[in-house]
Amino acid sequence: MSKEEGTSTVATNRRARHDYEIEDHIEAGVALTGTEVKSLREGRASLAESFVSIDRRGEMWLENANIPEYLNGTWNNHAPKRKRKLLLHTREIAKMSRQTEAKGYTIIPLSIYFKDGRVKVEIALARGKREYDKRQSLREAQDKREAQRMMRYKNRQG
Repeated sequence: MSKEEGTSTVATNRRARHDYEIEDHIEAGVALTGTEVKSLREGRASLAESFVSIDRRGEMWLENANIPEYLNGTWNNHAPKRKRKLLLHTREIAKMSRQTEAKGYTIIPLSIYFKDGRVKVEIALARGKREYDKRQSLREAQDKREAQRMMRYKNRQG
């Protein structure tokens, strides 16, 4: 079997960039079972309600990430929303733990993808946006789109 190369995204957490200001992000491995990997290869996963927690032993866990059961699996299938261990160096976990102790910070997953045949999760240190920040972000994006549209129109005219 030849080794896979490159990256292919399975799922992204689109809500994360809307609800949070992303401060710092890092790539982590995930400890999965065989049927979870097969389900991910089919492109079936959701990070919508997921978050990352750090336990007392200094281990990071991906919680509430939905990886549906493998369709061709037998009685040996996995639980769709089980806790999954994230594989990081101790110093990286300690750094993220210190940063989350600050008020309003949390760790969220941004995307799950295959990198050279291995499943990786991009996690980020984030701070929750207030309602007016969300409205301002939407307004800026809309203004940017309108400016691009006008530039395109002007370039076609002459």
